[in-house]
Amino acid sequence: MNKSLKPKLNQGEYVFVLIDHIDGINEEDILCSFKEDGKYSLILKKEFANKYGMSYDFIAAWISLGLHSSLNSVGLTSLFSQALADNKISCNVIAGFNHDHIFVDYDNREKAFDVLNKLKF
Repeated sequence: MNKSLKPKLNQGEYVFVLIDHIDGINEEDILCSFKEDGKYSLILKKEFANKYGMSYDFIAAWISLGLHSSLNSVGLTSLFSQALADNKISCNVIAGFNHDHIFVDYDNREKAFDVLNKLKF
């Protein structure tokens, strides 16, 4: 199979935060949540984190892979993560039901987008 990943660079700056509870946070403001060790890891737009007074260390760009992927696919994550690593770009991966989503340092967004656009699998 020789298909492009069809990445889409989403607008905005995104941050990862760790909080004890989600009470008082509008669900519409949360892009992604994961409960671990009794706390909540959230991904949300930087503007929403600022609105709630949340602290963060990493500002990311969000790139969605337009390729429909199965949750039991083998090799796709290693393909794009290795290509990004070869270009000194770290990535944080979230697998949605149909698509993979990658968060990269905001300053590397254009370079990461270019790397992903060149990939074939």
